Amino acid sequence: MSDKKVDVVVLGAGIVGVSAAYAARQQGLSVVLVDRREPGSETSYGNAGILSSGSISPLNNPSLWSALPKYLTNRHAALRWNIGWSIRNAEWVLQFLANAIPSRTRPRAAVLHGLIGASLKLHRDWIVKAGAGHRIRETGWLKAWRGDAIDVAKREQALLTEFGIESQLLDRQAISALEPGIVPVYKVGLLHSQTASVDSPGAVVKAYARMFAGAGGEIRQSEIRAIMPDGEGWRVVLADGALSARHVVVALGPWSAEILRPLGYRVPLAFERGYHREFKPNPARALRRPIHDADGSFLMTPMEQGIRVTSGVELTDHDAPSSYAQIDAVEPLAREVVEFGEQVGDTWRGARPTLPDSLPMIGPAPRHAGLWLAFGNQHIGFTTGPATGAAIAAMIRGTPPSYDVTPFAPSRYI
Repeated sequence: MSDKKVDVVVLGAGIVGVSAAYAARQQGLSVVLVDRREPGSETSYGNAGILSSGSISPLNNPSLWSALPKYLTNRHAALRWNIGWSIRNAEWVLQFLANAIPSRTRPRAAVLHGLIGASLKLHRDWIVKAGAGHRIRETGWLKAWRGDAIDVAKREQALLTEFGIESQLLDRQAISALEPGIVPVYKVGLLHSQTASVDSPGAVVKAYARMFAGAGGEIRQSEIRAIMPDGEGWRVVLADGALSARHVVVALGPWSAEILRPLGYRVPLAFERGYHREFKPNPARALRRPIHDADGSFLMTPMEQGIRVTSGVELTDHDAPSSYAQIDAVEPLAREVVEFGEQVGDTWRGARPTLPDSLPMIGPAPRHAGLWLAFGNQHIGFTTGPATGAAIAAMIRGTPPSYDVTPFAPSRYI
């Protein structure tokens, strides 16, 4: 049998891939979306579900230097790191640290602000069109400190204000008024009031995928074996056949570097692994919005299945055995704030793909026509997925994206 021929094959059915597929279909292109699992079942499933207007400061910002001594102990809830991985990936670590200086932080915040703004507009449009509008909550999210961190909160607010992002400083009484169901352990809070959240990020991605299929797109569930140039286009080899396309979009998140290696690309991609657990909530002591416990280095948020508690960063190999040290450490801290019962389901683990500058790759591969890269969205992939995919679809069509994609060019690394 001859390969099925389409305009675009999108590899990866997370939020970025689904967004690229839907946006390309909106452009009138024939599109097949391929993943080994159902849409929204990997990294896009396990996040905190925040559509964050204020996540413009990358993790490798100047404050990283003051935190580094405690991180080097390898016992902090915010960061655990594998020594062997760090040695093998010393270049990535050094580049990541080199970006944590003021002169390299504000420009990245500016370009992330553009990406986030474009994405939030699409999210709010698409979630209604996809029939999932009941899942979005326009309640903001709260970053909170147990200690006297008013100066830290004011500095963070100043950065948000610089970019026109609204926020509110809160004291203990204001936090209790905002979240009457929690224990009043926080002295200082910063409410990101222009931020929304959803009660199931995986379900939202699935809704977007159904919207794509309803618009005439095709979803194919199969193991992706290889991609290879084929005349003026591409051949995508699957476990159960092959596809031919004029364009291929690689949106495989942490698996993206692996599929590109046979083509000669060495992508400096790290895997910021993270964990979450969900717990049976107490309806009488409800959590109304996501809360980031800054001192405890964890986030808790109300989800469809219960209270989701997420851990910090674990730097190690993508497929290394799970280590529950971080999530074990923060669970009792979360219980000091929110009253919840027994665990619902198993502990989940995922990997956030991150490049040394904490900016995604969005654009054409530098040495292969028709090959497009869309990955590396680090901790804000769920927020930034729609505009990442829409930019790729626009470039395939030869039209300018709605924001400046130049800083995200893959050629800066490969």
